[in-house]
Amino acid sequence: MRFAGKSIVVTGAGSGIGRAAALLFAAEGGRVIAADRTAAAAETAQAIAEAGNTAEAIRMDAGDEADVARTVAFAVERFGGLDVMFANAGISGGMANIFDTDTALFAEVLRVNLIGPWLAVKHAAPLIAARGGGAIVLTASVAGLRSGAGSPAYSASKAGVINLAMTAAQQLSGSGVRVNALCPGLTETGMTQPTFDYARDAGKLDRIGRLNPLRRGAKADELARVALFLASDDASYVNGQALAADGGLSSSHPVTRQDYGRTAV
Repeated sequence: MRFAGKSIVVTGAGSGIGRAAALLFAAEGGRVIAADRTAAAAETAQAIAEAGNTAEAIRMDAGDEADVARTVAFAVERFGGLDVMFANAGISGGMANIFDTDTALFAEVLRVNLIGPWLAVKHAAPLIAARGGGAIVLTASVAGLRSGAGSPAYSASKAGVINLAMTAAQQLSGSGVRVNALCPGLTETGMTQPTFDYARDAGKLDRIGRLNPLRRGAKADELARVALFLASDDASYVNGQALAADGGLSSSHPVTRQDYGRTAV
C-alpha cells in the first residue's frame, strides 16, 4: 500500500502502460484520476472500481494546456490535492524517415509527446509541492537515448522528455518534488499493437524484441511497475534520471544501418 491516500493523475490511462499503472496505483491504495483522450479512460476507472478501489475518469488531450489544467484541478476537487503525476500519454507518429516526414506530423508528435509532459510538470508540480512533495514520472523511451529505436519525430520528442525531466528536477530544487523519466523498450501497448498482432498472425512473435538480451518484448505491466517504483518513496533519492526498462536494448542499440540514398537490407 505504497500509495495509500495519495492523489494520482495518470495520462494515457486508457490502454497499455497507462492503464496497467492506473490499476496498480489504485491497488496500492492510490486514488486515481484516469485521463485519456478516448472513452477508454472510463473503462479503466470502471475496472478499478470493480476491484474495490478508487478512481475517476476524465477525457483530456495531453498536449492541450486547458485540458491539462482542468485535469489537475479535477484531482484537487475530487481528492483534495495532488501527490503523483504520471505523464504517460504519447503517440508514435509512424516510421517515416527525416525526408519523408510531414512537418505537420512532426509538430503533432512534439505537441503530444513533449509539450504534453512539459504541461504536466508546469501544472502538477506546484500542487504536489503544496502537499509537501511527491513525484512526477514522464514516459520517454529508449528511442530518446540514442538512434535506432524509433522514427525521427518520435525519437526527438522522447529525447526532449529526458532532458525535461533533468531540467525540471533542477528547477524544482527544494520543493520536495522529484521528476524522473521512464524509458521503455518495445512494449505491447495500444500504440504498438499492430506490430505485435502482425507478428502473431505471421507466426513470428519470437522475433519481437530479438535485438535485446532478453530476446522478447515487454508487457505493459512490467513497465507500469517501474513507473510505480519511480513514483513511490522507494525511489526517494532518485531524481532527474532516465531509467531504461528495455530488456538491455540500450546497452548497445544494435541496428541495421541505412546508407544515405539507399534502402537498408
